[in-house]
Amino acid sequence: MRAAVMHDTNQSFTIENIQPRDPGPDDVVVRLEATGVCHSDISATRGFLRIAPPAVLGHEAAGVVEDIGSNVQGIVKGDRIVASLVPVCGNCYWCVNGQTHLCAETDAVRGTVRAELADGRPVTTMLGLGAFAEYMTIDRRLAVKIESELPSEQLALIGCGIATGAGAAMFTAKVSAGSSVAVIGCGGVGQSVIQGARLRGAARIIAVDPIALKRTVSLGLGATDTVDPTLADTAEQVRELTGGRGVDFAFEVVGSPATVTVAYECARRGGVVTTVGIPAPTARLDLPASDFFRAEKHLIGSYYGSTQVRSDFQRFVDLIEAGRLDAEGLITTRYGLDALPSAFTDLEAGHTIRGMVTFP
Repeated sequence: MRAAVMHDTNQSFTIENIQPRDPGPDDVVVRLEATGVCHSDISATRGFLRIAPPAVLGHEAAGVVEDIGSNVQGIVKGDRIVASLVPVCGNCYWCVNGQTHLCAETDAVRGTVRAELADGRPVTTMLGLGAFAEYMTIDRRLAVKIESELPSEQLALIGCGIATGAGAAMFTAKVSAGSSVAVIGCGGVGQSVIQGARLRGAARIIAVDPIALKRTVSLGLGATDTVDPTLADTAEQVRELTGGRGVDFAFEVVGSPATVTVAYECARRGGVVTTVGIPAPTARLDLPASDFFRAEKHLIGSYYGSTQVRSDFQRFVDLIEAGRLDAEGLITTRYGLDALPSAFTDLEAGHTIRGMVTFP
């Protein structure tokens, strides 16, 4: 099968033929129909994620089940699935205590060898998925069955951008009705934070991004105001829009210590700052300790939007079908697998909100 293979970190990838290994008893083979192009894919090529190359890239995906292992229950051939970034083992401390997004089996599931290069070398996959390929073989605990007639391009977005972004607003920070929100970084995940805040009833949602396209799109997805950080100090602009106080909820969706500081400065006294972006492994935060204490601000991390995939994925589907969550509005460009390098270039240049790789 054809797939996008990263041969080493800090290197580009190549589209090449690889040989899938036979699925095991707990595996599901998925024929891919759509895979989103996310900044996390770029982070993977830069070594920000723990991926052992050579590896197949791609992680935000939807498709149809082609085959199942002998131990797989609840999923049959022909089912539509959305890929989850985390398994749900159902037995570990975190799963039992309602935090399945922190499942203890995550690292074990992600390290499985799924294919071989032409020279016989083993190939792993990004986050246990490897969705920039015609097919992917995944652990059954990463496959979430979906009941819907929605296009796979929209379903794929649930698996990362929507879960991570909308989930951060809805499930991690629990944005309150009538509150004010600032979102720093308005790519696919940031736009989903905006939508999650809108669904929670936020009264004012401020989209902060230097790219005009992203500010414009945000207004159609729920933002009430936009801020261009290149024009003046971001926190000052946000405070001007909130009576000088700052926002109740600030979200950092870039993955940079500098923008975490900006989000912190945008939050009012007693406000909540939520980090959503993926930082470099060596990144450290530097916040004013005295102000952190005296202002009683709350700093929290959001991993996968605190999304409980077995229930929340279908909840997102229902919201899309009801017209309350706009998945199609996140997609700016569609590509074939061979055009994936262009998709990466467009994403880094800020020309897309979400590029989508579709398969014939």
